[in-house]
Amino acid sequence: MNIFECIFNRRSTRSFKSDSVDDKLIGVMLYSATHAPSTGNTQDWHFVVVKEEEIKKSLAEAALQQGFVAEAPVVIVVCIDKEAASMRYGKRGETFYSIQDTASATMIMMLAAHALGLKTCWVGAFDEDKVGHILELPNQLRPVAIVPVGYSGETPKKPRRIPFEQLTSVNTYGKKYDIAYAVRPGDKGKEYKFKQIGNYLEDIFKKKLEEAGDKRPKEKKKLTFTEFLRRLSS
Repeated sequence: MNIFECIFNRRSTRSFKSDSVDDKLIGVMLYSATHAPSTGNTQDWHFVVVKEEEIKKSLAEAALQQGFVAEAPVVIVVCIDKEAASMRYGKRGETFYSIQDTASATMIMMLAAHALGLKTCWVGAFDEDKVGHILELPNQLRPVAIVPVGYSGETPKKPRRIPFEQLTSVNTYGKKYDIAYAVRPGDKGKEYKFKQIGNYLEDIFKKKLEEAGDKRPKEKKKLTFTEFLRRLSS
């Protein structure tokens, strides 16, 4: 699975099986997360891996009663280390840069999970004080994301995406950034057709899925750490 397949096909999952997750795969996720960019390379993050059932239930309650948090076999709480964040950049480092840093780490961790055949969901709605109390966090750690991790039988539909052209300006605000790709027609003599980049990529992925047809496995085989290492070295 390449990086673009990870980006385009990842989905937030809110239903998990009770199947356990190999700690070594969690290790791959966390190792990947630590390769995220951070302001001045402060690496101002801390990860709390939760597997204890009662603690997961408490986290689900603190996350505004989102029960699926407790269903996942593993829950990772991403925290800001406020002391590390403010050491070089003061208040701005603590309140702004650190959010960017931990968000980058969280996203990379979730993409790594998807590449490993695991499902995740980024949970941001929770009571920070309650989570801090549940996890016995020291004062310098601020929880900013809860990420349940596990296997799931559901395949959520792709949510509607606003075309990036509608969300982008070039040089100054309001000047449309319009990128089209000239698609060669099947019949000679016909004019080239121009498609927006996003639409063209969607067509490619749709075609790949149609060509795969029944060859696609109904449920992917779980990727073991040994198999991951084999793919990594091949």
